[in-house]
Amino acid sequence: MVRLPFIPKEHKFFDLFEESAQNTVKAAQTLKEVVDNWQIVDSLVAEITEMEHRGDTITHQVISLLHRTFVTPFDREDIALLAHTMDDVLDFIHSAADAMFIYKIENPTERAKQLADIIVQGAAEVEKAVRGLRKRSELKRIMERCVEINRLENMADRVYRAAMAELFENTTDIAQVIIWREIYGHMESATDRCEDVADVLEGVALKHA
Repeated sequence: MVRLPFIPKEHKFFDLFEESAQNTVKAAQTLKEVVDNWQIVDSLVAEITEMEHRGDTITHQVISLLHRTFVTPFDREDIALLAHTMDDVLDFIHSAADAMFIYKIENPTERAKQLADIIVQGAAEVEKAVRGLRKRSELKRIMERCVEINRLENMADRVYRAAMAELFENTTDIAQVIIWREIYGHMESATDRCEDVADVLEGVALKHA
């Protein structure tokens, strides 16, 4: 029987996932700056667009590395799924900011500010959880982060439902209803994707704990 030499696992994956998570946190914080201040919006949205492009690049790097790597730090399917779900969070952050800019809304609503704050918290928890992938001793902490991300997603659902109820109760301008329904949808979807990331991370943690 031929024995293969020891082949180290490719730890570059961890670097890329951490970079992706940090990039998403920056985008979430910039979205919050947009809705909180509503100044130099075009410049801030341009920054988020650049972050979204960077996120796409990181995702491509992960998938390319996956095809070139013989021994991976965890299951290939989980690596690919984690890369894509993390990228989805950033895509919806960008979509929300871009819609506000394109539709030239007068001012962000209080509900939009609440959702932006939850997105920041969710992205921060994702970043902390992703950093825990490097060490087996941190896997239990990943589970705790996932519970918190799920709690934040539930909170976002409540804010979203309240926002939609208020929108239809208080707004007679159909165009504004359509615009804000789209914006709220993008923001709520960003928190949904954070939960999707948590589900992947939880699966990885359970398999390797």
